[in-house]
Amino acid sequence: MINLMPGVESAASALHAEKIRMEVIAQNIANANVTKMADGKPYERQVVRFDSILSEKLGADSQAVPQFVKAASIVGDGRPPKIMFQPGHPDANESGMVAYPNVDVHIEMADMIASSRTYEANLAVIKNARSMALQTLSIGHR
Repeated sequence: MINLMPGVESAASALHAEKIRMEVIAQNIANANVTKMADGKPYERQVVRFDSILSEKLGADSQAVPQFVKAASIVGDGRPPKIMFQPGHPDANESGMVAYPNVDVHIEMADMIASSRTYEANLAVIKNARSMALQTLSIGHR
């Protein structure tokens, strides 16, 4: 069978992975000032770990093997929280120090822009593949 839209599956998997990344970034921004979670610790910045997956079509068909992207896991950043002296804060310890999340809104916004650009690039791949497939089909109707 002829595939009129090669690369669309790969671009679609990347769209889904970037959507997850943007949701995690939005969650980080929303929790940038949360000093106490259910475990009593400040919110920890989350990051998405991506995996690339080669298609299992390595049989008799020797065409190029599509590669897919998936958001493999969402993990904590691992950096320590920011410590600030605020003796009047409800979550301050006996020394007046408050642990704030390790989220830097400027970094999150830069990551959001990069993720948005990647999303747009993959969307352009799908749009171009669709356009080429329509042009190919129109050749047959002439």
